[in-house]
Amino acid sequence: MQLESDQQREWKEKTLAYAKAVNDYIAKGIKDGWENAGDEPASEGREHLVPDVLVALREANRSGQTSLFREYWPPAHEPFIFMLDENGQSIPMLCLLPDDSILARIGAPYEKGRVVRINKTAIEDVPGVEFFGYCPNKRYFAAANEKGITVTDGWQGESVLFCPWPTGTEDIPEGFSVEPLKSRPDPTRLMPFPDGKRVLLVSEDGIFVLTPDGARRLQPTQEELKEYFTWSQQQYPEEELSVNVSMAHGTISADGQTIAVGAQDGKHHIFDADLQLIAQIGPHNEYPHYALFSADGEILALNACHFYHGATIGVPTAMLKGLNTDYYEEKEGIFLLQDGARVYAGVSRRDEFLIGDAYGYVKAFSKTGQSCWRHFIGSTIDAIDISPDGKKLVVSTHAGFISLIELDAGRQQPYQIGNGNHNEKCRWIFWKNEPAPLIW
Repeated sequence: MQLESDQQREWKEKTLAYAKAVNDYIAKGIKDGWENAGDEPASEGREHLVPDVLVALREANRSGQTSLFREYWPPAHEPFIFMLDENGQSIPMLCLLPDDSILARIGAPYEKGRVVRINKTAIEDVPGVEFFGYCPNKRYFAAANEKGITVTDGWQGESVLFCPWPTGTEDIPEGFSVEPLKSRPDPTRLMPFPDGKRVLLVSEDGIFVLTPDGARRLQPTQEELKEYFTWSQQQYPEEELSVNVSMAHGTISADGQTIAVGAQDGKHHIFDADLQLIAQIGPHNEYPHYALFSADGEILALNACHFYHGATIGVPTAMLKGLNTDYYEEKEGIFLLQDGARVYAGVSRRDEFLIGDAYGYVKAFSKTGQSCWRHFIGSTIDAIDISPDGKKLVVSTHAGFISLIELDAGRQQPYQIGNGNHNEKCRWIFWKNEPAPLIW
């Protein structure tokens, strides 16, 4: 691998200069206000070097000389944007396993896709699994294929549960009927309950709790379905009734006693372990988009969005039962955690929420809403997972990148955009038109 070349030196100098300029701009915006930060630094000027970077990166992967590659060709996101429409792909699910290997679903939920296991430089397909998920404490794992969802004690451990796919006719209000689904739902999230006896399924066909004996629908609620079906029959009397859910999302508390779900049309909905609706919370932006419990279970973070922006509110879990608030309603005890981010993924550690937004940042804020740090990867953040000790973070993006980050390292590379002093150990590129994944 030719390391010292004019192209390499130009790439490194421009990448380091751009990262410093952006970090200085962010620091000034945080300190003096964004209206006083000036113009955001321009990222142009490296696109002509992208072919050289890719040739060198492919050769480094072919020859196994990837360990020092980023020192000479530091990673960047902006110069590759023009290639992402043809090459980028969603990586909507991740898991960091106890042996430090990484599970990843490659391809959007509605695509055929595949699940891979990444172990340092080795990347292997996981046969017979189309999507996966895990319970809050990572004891139980769910693996999906055409037949249904199998829950195991540990990843690919002893099978403890099998749940068939929902038919789509579950919990339809009396007086209405829908045809069964023509194909099984495409899960956007699978989450076993902490006791391993049920599974939360999130999909565009609805949000369900699955058991071996069948499914219960949580979203849309009965009330929402009645309202929608009545309107649909009045407006389109010749069309068959059907259910489709946009921006469906859901999560389960660590003790399995509380389920938070939502979708574009409606409020944030909270259910208890008996699947009784206990709270309806009006979003503080246009559309409910994401839900996440704090590590200690004391705060439920609820994000709502409008285009690429959003707002996240914090609701103490102790006040959930019986809570019913309207859109944007100010309620004592409910407070703003973060303003600005449309959240696609998140984890919590200690007293911090770590969320991934639509602009490619991982952002951290405290349980009281104090901004802590930000770390840039690029493109929309798809999925996040964290090690049990809170020291390793794995993040995927809609552009087909996976990043492994050492948190609280006390340092960050000079090419890193962000202010968290975290150390990116490695990133993988899963592009549609690359013959094999690339390690950078």
